[in-house]
Amino acid sequence: MATPASARVQQAWAVLQGVPDPEVPAISLCELGIVRDVREAAAEAHTEAGLLEVVLTPTYSGCPATEVIEADVRAALDGAGLGPVQVRLQRAPAWTTDWISPEGREKLRAYGIAPPGPVAAGAAQPLRFMPRRPAPPVPCPHCASAHTERLSAFGSTACKALYRCLDCREPFEHFKPI
Repeated sequence: MATPASARVQQAWAVLQGVPDPEVPAISLCELGIVRDVREAAAEAHTEAGLLEVVLTPTYSGCPATEVIEADVRAALDGAGLGPVQVRLQRAPAWTTDWISPEGREKLRAYGIAPPGPVAAGAAQPLRFMPRRPAPPVPCPHCASAHTERLSAFGSTACKALYRCLDCREPFEHFKPI
């Protein structure tokens, strides 16, 4: 039998599953792995009783969408009657593309963005302005061809690169594995 607190937390998770990423609206914040935890905060001198705490880890520390994400989370949970809400940013451990769910990866592909592959232990690459080695081939999300080329190290955001398929000729973005 669920307690009221656990039922509220479950409802909050369900609501957050429907909050889209502001930069890639085809995927939810949960599917992207940004929502790390949802819990009822213990009532302390500095916290309000019944406060719902949501822990977010931005995709990178300079992500310009962080404030929008925080506001969207608060609005969604307040709109569902689950407030009051406190959003806490947790930057360690750092977000990794491995946190994107399988459903999220498929939604990225369907949206036309090549999802990142898994990051092997010790092989994670820091986000660089100038790549130090050639990028491995990225399969086209439209036709699955590996005959692609990188046009730019950056797409619409710093965490994506711009590619073109040489077979179907369609441009696409690729989430960089970090």
